[in-house]
Amino acid sequence: MGIKIVVDSTCDLQDDVLQEYGIERVSLKVHFKNETYRDWIDIKPKEFYQKLRNSEVLPTTSQPSPAEFIDLYKSIATEDDSIISIHLGAKLSGTVQSAVLAKSMLENYDITVVDSKQATCGTGFIAIAAAEAAKHGKSKEDILALIEKIIDNQRTLFMVDTLEYLKKGGRIGKASALIGSLLNIKPILSLDIDGGVMSVDKARGKKKAEKAILQILKNTYGDKELSVALCHADSIDTVEEFSSILKEELNIADIMIADIGPVIGTHVGPGAWGVIAHEKNLKS
Repeated sequence: MGIKIVVDSTCDLQDDVLQEYGIERVSLKVHFKNETYRDWIDIKPKEFYQKLRNSEVLPTTSQPSPAEFIDLYKSIATEDDSIISIHLGAKLSGTVQSAVLAKSMLENYDITVVDSKQATCGTGFIAIAAAEAAKHGKSKEDILALIEKIIDNQRTLFMVDTLEYLKKGGRIGKASALIGSLLNIKPILSLDIDGGVMSVDKARGKKKAEKAILQILKNTYGDKELSVALCHADSIDTVEEFSSILKEELNIADIMIADIGPVIGTHVGPGAWGVIAHEKNLKS
């Protein structure tokens, strides 16, 4: 018997990380008019953001089908194994529902579908912790308990360069996008307890917004030791600079810098970036 960890491509973990931890991936898709690309397989972030900036029409995205989940589950596990399938928050995508439907069609398999209530590296963090626990021989129940601890403790904060992509994707209203762009207001966005997008603060200009994000993290975690991920949509300079600030101002145990992939990038747009943090000792 073994425990298999499955994610979807919006966790934004690169191939080498997936291989290192033995994590399996099913891809969402990005559609540019009549062209379809599998997230992180047929199109990588650098090519995607170039294409996005040159596209007159905003691409669309789609979740994996239940059949794709079934094919993956059956290829990686037997009926004696357990599968923990961790996915993009259900408030943001139908991916969890596709996985649940696949599970219902594989009654003889032990499959637990987890709504991470997170996105991008937030889901990736959870998957890595689960995979590490599985490698150390933890039981399925222990791993699921750890996942819940991380979901409860983890904080996601992000900024977008323009609200236009969130507006086009239906994540915010037209009025909010218009007001933000006219006043150079940078809303600091987060994910609520159910995984939906919400605004937690706002600042005029990038630097003031960065200070506000830092203060939120200080208020949330104090001097506790943190695992941090900085995810960016073709804005590496911004996150590298902010990484240095975090290392000076917070008790950082480890920090990961990662690209936001094409599917999430479709909805946040180029220039977006975010910080995801949780207490390090939750992994033990």
